[in-house]
Amino acid sequence: MLVLTGISSLVTNDLTLERGKLGVVTNAALVVGDDNKIAFAGEAANLPREFKSNAIDINGRALIPGFVDSHTHLVFGGDRAEEFEARMAGKPYSAGGIRTTVAATRNSNDDVLVANARRLANEALHTGTTTLETKSGYGLSVVDETRSLQVANAITSETTFLGAHVVPAESQINDYVDLICGEMLENCAPHAKWIDVFCDRGAFEVDHARAILKAGANAGLGLRIHANQLQHGGGVQLGVELGVASCDHCTHLDSADISALADTKGKTVATLLPTAELCTRSKFPDARRLIDAGVTVALASDCNPGSSYTTSMPLAISLAVLNMNMTCDEAVWSATAGGAAALRRTDIGNLAVGSQGDFTILNSRSHIHLAYRPGVKLVDAVFVRGQLVAGSLR
Repeated sequence: MLVLTGISSLVTNDLTLERGKLGVVTNAALVVGDDNKIAFAGEAANLPREFKSNAIDINGRALIPGFVDSHTHLVFGGDRAEEFEARMAGKPYSAGGIRTTVAATRNSNDDVLVANARRLANEALHTGTTTLETKSGYGLSVVDETRSLQVANAITSETTFLGAHVVPAESQINDYVDLICGEMLENCAPHAKWIDVFCDRGAFEVDHARAILKAGANAGLGLRIHANQLQHGGGVQLGVELGVASCDHCTHLDSADISALADTKGKTVATLLPTAELCTRSKFPDARRLIDAGVTVALASDCNPGSSYTTSMPLAISLAVLNMNMTCDEAVWSATAGGAAALRRTDIGNLAVGSQGDFTILNSRSHIHLAYRPGVKLVDAVFVRGQLVAGSLR
């Protein structure tokens, strides 16, 4: 059992507390039981007597749920530093750069891929991410997509088959879609929880994306979609039509897209990836329009070697507040409970009684500092299932 007191500000995301969307409790205490679940989250004055003798005082620091990063691409070989340099010199970003990573991934053995994915997952953990989703998508062959998902399974249970990232250089699109929906899906589905499609310029059009997602659903996989990153198109509308868990990117939206997302009543989350806009010098989406319309919004890192080579959810929070018209509270919620909603989970992203004991202790008195102090290391300690896994309590 773990008992923490001296919490200046406890973000619970527990709406039953009737303390706003974040369910913030001041002068708080938190208890994680022997079952690794939250047993108490509330005012320290109300902490049951039987817990007090084992309490650890965290000396007035803030405590928040662990970040839930619901969109990453951690399984790959090599990097694309030269592409980044060229983009900063004026070359526009396009989906075609993915093929560079495909070649490097195919030429990397499993040990190299596992080591790189673990390095990035550990990097994310040390900045407060306690749950992450990650995708295949840099193999684009039956063998390489299958082994990419096997690597992904070594670091997370939230694995996504993204054979439909782009069409590999050696294939024609119709033949490749048939391969994805047939042999590739058959081999990859046992190692994946989700299926995803990059439905955008330079990748897959709506009709192909629909066929791939329907095949994935028939194979028992949950649905996700990369939609409307590079230009306005039909990706968001397709995602709503098929009831995907999350439409990701959502950079170029019109009023009909926003209304369609809102009409799902949170069933389909809009996952925004501000570090991708930062690293491609692209337009930031206006989260205010989505939130005001009633759309459920998540924030994620989009960690990948081409357009967003960062694992930092605190950076995503800062950018969302500074560039996407989100409040500090909204950004923290979207990086925790919002990410959990994008994965259709209620046991993470919050610190309500009965939820998993995943949380982060900040070296500040308030979660507001996550946006207020961009680029500063604010995470002192990270706990997963009530166990200290990064940092320290000192």
